[in-house]
Amino acid sequence: MAHIGIPEGIPGIVGAFTFRPETAKPMRELAEILLRGPSTLTSAEREGIAAFVSSGNDCRFCQLSHSAAAAEHRGGTEEDYAWIEALKANPGTANVSAKMKALLQIAGKVRESGKRVTQADIAAARAQGATDLEIHDTVLIAAAFCMYNRYVDGLATWQPEDPAAYRPMGKRMAHEGYTRNTPEASEAAAR
Repeated sequence: MAHIGIPEGIPGIVGAFTFRPETAKPMRELAEILLRGPSTLTSAEREGIAAFVSSGNDCRFCQLSHSAAAAEHRGGTEEDYAWIEALKANPGTANVSAKMKALLQIAGKVRESGKRVTQADIAAARAQGATDLEIHDTVLIAAAFCMYNRYVDGLATWQPEDPAAYRPMGKRMAHEGYTRNTPEASEAAAR
């Protein structure tokens, strides 16, 4: 049961967004830019960073929904779902580029504390071909997902137990985005 008056049965961050639609809008827009906007990193890679950070923060809702979105961006096969699980479990051995491994190293440090990121981490990412924009966006994705994770869990939002329930969410996020018509947007328009 949520800590505040969030409508029951609306999962995770969507439930929290219904409580305060005016804060939902910029949070959704940030996710849209970071995870689906123009970038030299694929949407699957960026969703993978979000899922990896959320997994490290033990945020079930964000971890599973963004894992599903990452898999959907790759095609949505069982192999794609296995790929994201391997990335979350051990990015060092996951089937990702050396650049992505270096960026995930940075994301993991940001998750713990931004001050843990060192010049050596940045140099290692650059040595693997990471651009300043890719490094910037990796840090911002990791920082934003720390916020999103704490928002979801700090309000004790409802989160489906069945991992399969997150696949349709991931499919919608991957194919429709984060700023589509939403329950909280409809509610705000009715006010």
